[in-house]
Amino acid sequence: MTLSMSTILRRSLIHRRARSLSALVALTVSAGVATALLTLYADLDAKLHHEFRSFGANIVITAPASSALPQDALAKVRQVAGSDALVAPFAYAIATTDRGTPVVVAGTDFAAVKKLDASWAIENGAWPDPSDTQAALIGQRAANFIADEHAVKLTFAGKPLTLHGTGRIKTGGDEDSRIYIPLPAFTAWTGTTTSVIEVQISGNAQKIDAAITGLKSALPGMQVQPVRQLVEGESRIVDRTHTLMYAAVLLIALTVGVSVLATLSASVLERRRDFALMKALGGSQSQLISLFLLEAALLAFAGVIAGYIIGSALAWAISETNFGTASLPRIEVLPLVLLLNMAIAVMAALFPARVLRGLQPAALLKGE
Repeated sequence: MTLSMSTILRRSLIHRRARSLSALVALTVSAGVATALLTLYADLDAKLHHEFRSFGANIVITAPASSALPQDALAKVRQVAGSDALVAPFAYAIATTDRGTPVVVAGTDFAAVKKLDASWAIENGAWPDPSDTQAALIGQRAANFIADEHAVKLTFAGKPLTLHGTGRIKTGGDEDSRIYIPLPAFTAWTGTTTSVIEVQISGNAQKIDAAITGLKSALPGMQVQPVRQLVEGESRIVDRTHTLMYAAVLLIALTVGVSVLATLSASVLERRRDFALMKALGGSQSQLISLFLLEAALLAFAGVIAGYIIGSALAWAISETNFGTASLPRIEVLPLVLLLNMAIAVMAALFPARVLRGLQPAALLKGE
């Protein structure tokens, strides 16, 4: 019987190549899509959070009216927020340009803002050198208020200050109406210290809420507010992307299951005489079903091997195209893909296996 089972199995896989190939392709597609999605899913949070970093701060810390943040506020924020957080200080004042027009001047750390607000477009120049204490970034609307961008002349409380513009800011927001200068030069000129600290925390809404709680504890009396649109938008997009991935895997699994079911059902009908002969020679019902399930399992295993390679390559291409960083193959997704493919193969084989139970060897061998 062992020889007969192996012969029938080999005959099914080799001599009925069209049926075997059809099931193998379907199971390979299932494994490939599952591998790609699970690989992307493993990196999804990190990559989406990285993308959201370019949209700027998701937490804003401000001092109450007519006051300033504590001198050690920036150090405390960095300690609470963690080493991977992006933090930038700001101080504001209203100065007068050489055309007599009032304009908002902001003192800040250009190196920190460049990382925090990576989406800012700099036209007609570039980000200032952090060591340049007389540099200025001019908002595209604020540029209309000054006579010469190469020699930006400002006056605050009777104190003149001359800077040189290094570029224009274009954000579509309030920044376009401001002039940004180095914070040390701003403080020396106006006597005003940091009044706003913007923070970008990478993580989900729960992590951001925890950071806000910690910041409120570290800076009592200060206003610590999340940028709700950004926090809620990020959380919503991440959750919906997770749901989309789950739904895609489920849909592909169902589609492949139907395809494999049709293929295995046709295979059983084609080999009724083979199975009837095995029954007539003394093969038990469990042996016949085991043979059929083994065939489905072999196809599923072969599909996993091919699908894992194809899916890993697909995940790499999708990640590189959309996020600019590749998602490397993850061996930990292989058991999940194998389990999924085996489940699809076994479930698809259950209905045809029931047909084997009703086979009547005598009738079939007579040609009835």
